[in-house]
Amino acid sequence: MAYVDHAFSITDEDIMMETSYTVNNKPPIKEIALAVALLITGTLGIVVGSLMAYNRVGGDKAHGMFFAILGGILFIPGSYYTRIAYYAYKGYKGFSFSNIPPV
Repeated sequence: MAYVDHAFSITDEDIMMETSYTVNNKPPIKEIALAVALLITGTLGIVVGSLMAYNRVGGDKAHGMFFAILGGILFIPGSYYTRIAYYAYKGYKGFSFSNIPPV
């Protein structure tokens, strides 16, 4: 006779004890607005910083490089969470609004 470990088995009582729950998949407006704001601010920072570095605004390239790096730091999370929000809105498999952390 085979050994059966009943500690990990599912009985009818376990199934009856579970409660039904509803998945709340509403779009988080504040978080999406923050992600879009980071995306836009980061893009502007990269463009303006690159132009400042190329034209040597402020006397040298350092000021422009600072703004370009700051824009890149803002652009990365903004583009990531905006992409998640867009894919969740379109209904792609594996993406939901619950993947966006609360503010």
